[in-house]
Amino acid sequence: MKAIRISKHGSLDVLKVDDIEIPKCNSDEVLINIKACALNHLDIWVRNGLPGLPINLPLILGSDASGKIVDCGSNIKNFKKNDDVVIQPGTFDRLTGMENYSKNYGILGETCDGVQAEYIVLKEQNIHKKSNHLTYEQASSMQLVFMTAYQMIVKRAKLTSDENILVYGATSGVGSAAIQISKDIGSTVVATVGSKSKEEYAYDQGADYVFIHDESLKKNIFDKLGKLKFDVVFEHIGESTWNQSLSLLNIGGRIVTCGSTTGSKVNIDLRHLFMKQQSILGSTMADIDSFISVMKKIDQRKYVPFVDKVFNFSEIKLAHKHLEDRNQFGKIIVTP
Repeated sequence: MKAIRISKHGSLDVLKVDDIEIPKCNSDEVLINIKACALNHLDIWVRNGLPGLPINLPLILGSDASGKIVDCGSNIKNFKKNDDVVIQPGTFDRLTGMENYSKNYGILGETCDGVQAEYIVLKEQNIHKKSNHLTYEQASSMQLVFMTAYQMIVKRAKLTSDENILVYGATSGVGSAAIQISKDIGSTVVATVGSKSKEEYAYDQGADYVFIHDESLKKNIFDKLGKLKFDVVFEHIGESTWNQSLSLLNIGGRIVTCGSTTGSKVNIDLRHLFMKQQSILGSTMADIDSFISVMKKIDQRKYVPFVDKVFNFSEIKLAHKHLEDRNQFGKIIVTP
C-alpha cells in the first residue's frame, strides 16, 4: 500500500510516498481503507521536528481521515465490514472522562503511525460512523480542529451566550471551527483574517465582525465597536499576538491557547492577571466526550465542513506548501 512517511525531519523533501505492507487487524481492531485525509499544522510541526518530543521514525503522517471498514476482528461489536467511518485522532489506554490529561495520551501521526496511507488498523475507540450527508473529503476535514476548538471553548473557557470571543485566524481549520462552535453557543464572535480577500469566508463561517489582522487591529476594533474588551480570546498564534491578546482581555477574561505557530516565548505582566482576575488556560486535543459531542453536532448539521482544496498523495509536497503559505480557505485534503 502507499503511505506518506518521513524517515528524517526537515523541509518538503523529506516527504515520501512509500510502498509498505497492508497491516492485518487483531481481534480487537478493524482494517480501514482510507478514502481521504486532512492536513493539519501538526503535520508540518512533526515533519520539521518538535523540540523536546522524541518521534519514532520512519513515521506515517496524518491525524484526520475517513474511509470504509474492509475487515473486522472477532471481538468488534459496534462496527461491521463496509461501514463508512471517520477517525478519532487521540490515542489512550483507557476511558477516564479526561483522556487528554493522561500521560499516555497521544495523537495519530505524532506519537504513532498516522492515517495518510491506503489502509490503517485501529481500535473501536478511534472510529465513529460517518455522517451520511458528508462526502469522504468533507468527513475527513473536521475531527482534530473541531475537537480542539470544542475543548478550548466549551470545556476550558466555558464560553456563554452572553459573552464575546476574539478568534484569530478565521480561515484556518481551528479558527473556522471556533467561529462555528461559538455561534452555536450564541456568543458574539469577532474574527481576524490576514487579508481583505478572506473577510467574506469569515462571515460565511458565522463571524459577527471581521477585522484584518495588522498593527492597527486594536485601534480598528475600538473605532468600530467602542472600547470593547473580550471575555474569551481564542489563541493559537503565540508570540506575535500574545501582548495584544492580553491588552484586549476583559476583567475576568480568559485566554485559551492550543498552539504557538509564531513562537512560544512570551512575556506576562502578572499584574494583569491578579488585578483584573484574568486566566490563561492551556488546552491539548480533547476528551472522548468532546469528540462525541462534536460528532453529534455534525450529524445535526450544526457544524459544517470547510474543504479548501484536494490533492493526491503524489502531490503531498504541494499540499504541505499550500498549508505553509497560509493560502487556504478551510481544510486541505489529500487522497490516495
